[in-house]
Amino acid sequence: MNNKQQVPERASALQVAKAVFWAFLGIRKKSDLDHDARMISPMQVVIGGLIGAIIFVVSILTLVKLITS
Repeated sequence: MNNKQQVPERASALQVAKAVFWAFLGIRKKSDLDHDARMISPMQVVIGGLIGAIIFVVSILTLVKLITS
């Protein structure tokens, strides 16, 4: 029996961005969700979510400014 613990692979920034994007839309396969849960740490999700929210707000503000000017 091998007592060594396997270190899970870390998710790349692109994988985190994709997971956060699909989470914002609310569309996700269960298999993809399970895969992300193994690969992405909670800190990566929080940081990715904050960055995604900032990008979303800036995009909306820019769109409104372009339309109203």
